[in-house]
Amino acid sequence: MKEDFLHYVWKFQKFDVGSFYTSNHESLHIKNQGSHNLNSGPDFFNAQIEVDGQLWAGNVEIHLKSSDWYAHAHDTDAAYDNVILHVVWEHDAEIYRKDRSVIPTFVIKDRVLKNTLKQYHNLFSKDRKWIPCENNFKNVDKFTFENYLEKLYVERLQKKENFLLKELIDTQNHWESLVFRMLCKNFGLKVNASSFFSISKSVNFSVVKKCSDNLLTLEALLFGQAGLLEEENQDAYFLQLKSKYGYLKHKFQLNNHNVIPPKFFRLRPPNFPTIRLAQFAKLYASQGNLFSKIIDCKNMADFYNLFRVSASVYWNTYYNFGVTSSEREKFVTNNFIDLLVINTIIPIKFCYSRQLGNDMIEEILKLAAQIPSEKNTIVSKFNSLKKTCYNAYQSQALLQLKNEYCDKRKCLQCAVGNALLGAAR
Repeated sequence: MKEDFLHYVWKFQKFDVGSFYTSNHESLHIKNQGSHNLNSGPDFFNAQIEVDGQLWAGNVEIHLKSSDWYAHAHDTDAAYDNVILHVVWEHDAEIYRKDRSVIPTFVIKDRVLKNTLKQYHNLFSKDRKWIPCENNFKNVDKFTFENYLEKLYVERLQKKENFLLKELIDTQNHWESLVFRMLCKNFGLKVNASSFFSISKSVNFSVVKKCSDNLLTLEALLFGQAGLLEEENQDAYFLQLKSKYGYLKHKFQLNNHNVIPPKFFRLRPPNFPTIRLAQFAKLYASQGNLFSKIIDCKNMADFYNLFRVSASVYWNTYYNFGVTSSEREKFVTNNFIDLLVINTIIPIKFCYSRQLGNDMIEEILKLAAQIPSEKNTIVSKFNSLKKTCYNAYQSQALLQLKNEYCDKRKCLQCAVGNALLGAAR
């Protein structure tokens, strides 16, 4: 038994019918259970109860055992002076106010709805399941679940916002620099995200701007900072980049000591760091003021036009320096742009709008709904339990659900868990 279950029971009054009494056999009538407090202090504020005909207004504290009141030192904490009711699973000690008057205790062990208790034990059983409610997941009604997905998606955006705000401080509130960092990170995809992010942070954005008017110069800067020009190679293009990078390194006093080396292992050739950096260089050489353009774009067609770039001509017949391959123009695909919008663009638009005090949740949901659902094991598993995911905001929401609620067994803070418990009558 966990204390947060008792919070749930009290909050939603999951009690059987009949008259209630305190541990001292006084009649108890609950007029208002109060507001759930998720911070320090009593568990519920501004409750109203009637004990033996006397109306009380104040706070409610909840524990597994009455003696927890003393174990948690509430008897010496002034924040608990206004507690009017102690709700417990088991009563093993009388609780007193400072004036030695008894605080009424309501023992709920035998009053919780039996089916609610059964469902709770099912959710928190020791059986190893992919998610605690996987046997009943399909029973949650569509309206409840779809509304919850919107809430989960916003939660996920808020989590990403916290990271963006820290990076924004590091860039001295320079949004263009922030966009550069985050786009570079996500051009690396999952395998090279950390590497590409370290590359973006290894050079001041002002240097990037100065190099952006010449594609070869920008390529030399990025490949050089990535450490990809340090090997011996007689390829003419490679030697040209290496020479130009040596000039840039001296001119701008560059170093890449903290850059994480990019990986090629187990990557498909189109995702080689050489190709992705070349595409990234082409984007910044062909598009100025990306931040303002990103903010102005309203739909996926706009983003496909903005990010539809290809690596420079050299890469049409190469995936790595000096190793020829069949000719193929290395365009950024729409699927890749989808990922950029999901992981970079939408979080930045969300963060920026919040900084301005604007609410653009509906616009963001509409944009994310234009993108097909991501394909990963979490989405696939949820869909095997019940077909629930059709677009990107839903797939992002499912990642939030699995990582922040299911894996942490926070079923009592989850609308799915609440719905299943609420259905238990």
